[in-house]
Amino acid sequence: MSNPYPEERIKVPRFSEDAGFYTTPERSRIMGKIRGKNTKPELAFRKALYAAGYRYRIDYKKLLGKPDIALRKYKTVVFIDGEYWHGHNWEIRKPKIKTNRDFWIAKIERNMQRDREVNQGLKELGYQVFRFWETDIKKELSRCLKEVITHLENTTPLPS
Repeated sequence: MSNPYPEERIKVPRFSEDAGFYTTPERSRIMGKIRGKNTKPELAFRKALYAAGYRYRIDYKKLLGKPDIALRKYKTVVFIDGEYWHGHNWEIRKPKIKTNRDFWIAKIERNMQRDREVNQGLKELGYQVFRFWETDIKKELSRCLKEVITHLENTTPLPS
């Protein structure tokens, strides 16, 4: 498969105990609590969107990047990204990573690169892509919701 994206794919090294990372039961328990879907900001946004009368698919696997919210009728998708995992304020946060830097820096930069690839791929399919940080949803839910609803109101729905 050829890479249709202009950027060279970032390689993420494997975790290794030699690098100072040990998989202790405590570390496993902590990492196991990190949620990838149905986070509180996602639930709040979905609840508000539903209350506004819009119906959607969640974690829609048929689309590139499995959007958190997909409104197929309007060719619109919404991603609600966690600040750490998707590199919010990356240039400020990057130097603050102290342990296993080789892994975490490559991991987060690859996530950021993948986000750009997904945005590009969805736009090529004719989708409008919205990406919000979790803190934006927590602090300014109505603004984020208004941004999406304004777009939906100005978009002609596809026939069912």
